[in-house]
Amino acid sequence: MKKIGLVGGTGPESTLMYYKELNNRIDALTHGKHMPDLVIESVDFPRTWEYVITAQYDKLTDYLAEKVNCLVKSGAEVVSLTAATMHIVYDEVVSKTGAELVSIPKAVAEEAASQGIMKVGLLGTIFTMEQDYMKKDLLHAGIQVFIPEKQDRELIAKRIYEELERGIVKESTLNEFLAIIEKMRSDHGIEAVILGCTELPLLLNPDNCPLICLDAVEIHLKKLIELACN
Repeated sequence: MKKIGLVGGTGPESTLMYYKELNNRIDALTHGKHMPDLVIESVDFPRTWEYVITAQYDKLTDYLAEKVNCLVKSGAEVVSLTAATMHIVYDEVVSKTGAELVSIPKAVAEEAASQGIMKVGLLGTIFTMEQDYMKKDLLHAGIQVFIPEKQDRELIAKRIYEELERGIVKESTLNEFLAIIEKMRSDHGIEAVILGCTELPLLLNPDNCPLICLDAVEIHLKKLIELACN
């Protein structure tokens, strides 16, 4: 089994989810015979977030590349960032490190295409919704991508940063998100919703989402396990 390396801490709640799920699923998959060799390089989240919101992408690239190089030096063969927003400099980190990172956007696009989905709504941080890094692979696959209107984007971003990043899950926030999803279905005819932030599964899941729920974490985990066990 290949050693897994994760750049974590963006944020801690989703990193914990990755750690637990990778161990539990590989344990179950191997009928209790194995758990993964796994190493995490955890970043200073406020530092990375400051780089993102101030568009200091060179500094963000250097910082994440440093973490990726540490993972590779530790023997990790399956390496990934654990936050969709950090993929804002994905190409730059790959170029700087030479590492073959397992991309969240690419994995999500492959899953959407495999299900024959043609119109998706994208939820995530303000950067994930408004910039192109989460959309490029979807558009390349011929899938239309829609995002919420401006005031709804701002609400989603606020709830992610102030609540979900801190492990706070509220019924009132779920209701707000469900209303936004219904509005997007009415306005654009979306068939599925992409949970494009790794904290969103704390709030939304296939049981409470009115549309097909493309959970970026779930899809990414399956890809990591497939590659590690191959």
